[in-house]
Amino acid sequence: MTCFDCPRFCQVDRTKRRGFCGAKDKIVVAKVIENFKWEEPCISTEKGTLAIFFAGCNLRCTYCQNKKISHKCEGKEYSPEEFRIYLSSFDYSKYSALEFITPTHFSSLLCKVFEGFSVNSKVVWNSGGYENSQMIEKISSFVDVFLPDFKYAKASLQKLSSASNYFEVALQAIKTMIKHKPNLWQNGQLIQGVLVRHLVLPGQLDNSFQVLDAIKKQLGSPLISLMSQFVPIGKDFDRKILPIEYKIVLSYAKKIGLTNGYFQDMTSANDKFIPKF
Repeated sequence: MTCFDCPRFCQVDRTKRRGFCGAKDKIVVAKVIENFKWEEPCISTEKGTLAIFFAGCNLRCTYCQNKKISHKCEGKEYSPEEFRIYLSSFDYSKYSALEFITPTHFSSLLCKVFEGFSVNSKVVWNSGGYENSQMIEKISSFVDVFLPDFKYAKASLQKLSSASNYFEVALQAIKTMIKHKPNLWQNGQLIQGVLVRHLVLPGQLDNSFQVLDAIKKQLGSPLISLMSQFVPIGKDFDRKILPIEYKIVLSYAKKIGLTNGYFQDMTSANDKFIPKF
């Protein structure tokens, strides 16, 4: 299983050794939360999603709030066939969506899961935005909604995810997502489409300005989510963002015409919203 799942193109044989993400040749699930209501309202709705948190990550950001599971690829292992059976065991009428959280490094295995198989639910792909555009085209066959981060435009920050080409790669990946999944709404729910997220980092307003400029110039006016929820974990940032920082970024977004989406209040920056792993 020579791996080309993400833009790192490790090309490792995952039956023999692990790549950057830490994954082997099985799908690894770290946690499942039913009726997960912490996503944007058009995703979660009142029901909440069936949220499947995958172990490992192709970014492993130094400040990741899910560091306990993203920096280690440990959990319940499934072959594609076993995972298909597992997904078949749920009653999807109970949830707003089937949500895959940090699934990028299992893209090719998930493609095998969905060969001739579907669930009676919209499928949400919640990722860090560092995606192989060719793989996005493949997974678009079973993914309905893409929920990518757009983390950085500033070159000096990309080292926090060990991805010196993050900006260019994420921008192209999101363009590909928008091409394949134009937004479709039904009763206030995003049943197909792309919602681009950006997390404001403390002391990094220029990075947010550059990301927002790129969104406006390169992506038009997509649905966005401007997040204030940063909680300091790790050594790179020692504080939450200040209310004035978020206010400045929000004002800039509105100034350049990015008003279609979601904007958080400062109460979101609380570790009580971080799942217990």
